[in-house]
Amino acid sequence: MTNILLILFFVFLFLLLFYSKRNKGLAQKTKIRPTYVPFLKEQEFNPDISTDNWDLHKLRLDKFKRSQYKGLTFFVSSENKIYYLSEEGDKVYC
Repeated sequence: MTNILLILFFVFLFLLLFYSKRNKGLAQKTKIRPTYVPFLKEQEFNPDISTDNWDLHKLRLDKFKRSQYKGLTFFVSSENKIYYLSEEGDKVYC
């Protein structure tokens, strides 16, 4: 009879420790922060920040002669032609 009580005690203790550790892991979830989105003014004065805004892209091309649009950097040549550099380093005119 004592052996059965002792076994039940250890089973109960094991289950108690198992569930307490499991619940601790669930409670310590990491917080996901939203990605940083620069303000429009910051994007306007920094041509190296990628934008999806076509009007802002054109404004930066006029002002800085370069602008990053959808992850690709565009430049304005001395002949006022817009181009970007390919992976091989060739100028691709638009």
